[in-house]
Amino acid sequence: MIIRNGSVFGEDGKYTVRDIFIENHKIVASREEVTDVTEIDAAGKKVIPGLVDIHSHGAYGHDFSDGDVKGLEIILRYQREHGITSYCPTSMTLPKEQLLAIFGTAAEVGEKEGCASIPGINMEGPFIDVKKKGAHVEEYIVRPDVEFFRECNERCGHLIRLVTLAPTAEGAMEFIDELKDEVCISLGHTSADYEVAREAMRRGAHHITHLYNAMQPFTHREPGLIGAAMDDPQCVVELISDGIHIHPSVVRATFRMFGPERVALISDSMMATGMENGTYELGGQRVTVKDQKAVLDSGTIAGSATNLFDCMRKAISFGVPEEEAVLAATRNPAKSIGIYDRTGSVTVGKEADLLLVDDKLNLIQVI
Repeated sequence: MIIRNGSVFGEDGKYTVRDIFIENHKIVASREEVTDVTEIDAAGKKVIPGLVDIHSHGAYGHDFSDGDVKGLEIILRYQREHGITSYCPTSMTLPKEQLLAIFGTAAEVGEKEGCASIPGINMEGPFIDVKKKGAHVEEYIVRPDVEFFRECNERCGHLIRLVTLAPTAEGAMEFIDELKDEVCISLGHTSADYEVAREAMRRGAHHITHLYNAMQPFTHREPGLIGAAMDDPQCVVELISDGIHIHPSVVRATFRMFGPERVALISDSMMATGMENGTYELGGQRVTVKDQKAVLDSGTIAGSATNLFDCMRKAISFGVPEEEAVLAATRNPAKSIGIYDRTGSVTVGKEADLLLVDDKLNLIQVI
């Protein structure tokens, strides 16, 4: 396949009009390497990388934590139809035996035509802080356990790329020491202060689970986890830009504070995404959704009902520069989980995970 005359988004965040050559879903360097000479005329349109959502629980009436292969396929199909070509299904805090079964479905589903690929799993619980549990079930929270983690990772064929950890928990620092080279350790769902968070980062935890949500606020005398993340140049922060979790002013401020390299937009979407207002579930708890706001019976926000493509466009509508928002939905998350060598940019040698969009970033076609 050849995509002609498109305005192509580069690794530097700039658009350049050029042709893209594709062979066996890989971007190649020249016309001579292409056997399928089907052409797409992209004149007047933009070509951006397929989006990478590293934190999402579900969509279109299904939840990864249902442990249902067919349901996961429906989620993956919905995601690809909405421009997310790489997708990390994300678990909730549940008993170990249940998590083992859930993670097994990610290995079982494999690659399906018309579906987003699964480059990894995000294990959000159960190693979190009861005080900042958010939408997670308190009775299933346990202290960080290396063998627990490894058993789960073994069950899914070592697909776990992210694991959330409360650094205040008993054994958390030892967990980081042991696993920092096996998985990206994300700090979140925690009441950690600045000093504890900095120590966790010094030991090798350089990722933050949905910045601002389920953590101490950033204040001038107690900067907490947010301040520690700003001071760690290796730290990548997840940001839910659905217009509900975080005020638009704070979304803009976050990009200024962390720069274009360290913000990874996520959806944190749950099964109500793509569905009508109504009652749904997240990790076994009832969630009421109205106008894309999802809340537990207690009033706690429970994930989002917005996909990553819409979150990216909303970030731009809030005043984030387009190039920074696109990088935050493609390059940055791909780098954070170690898959930038194969996706996340329009580069020779990588997967041809591409989106054709118009000037307003309305999605036209998923390649």
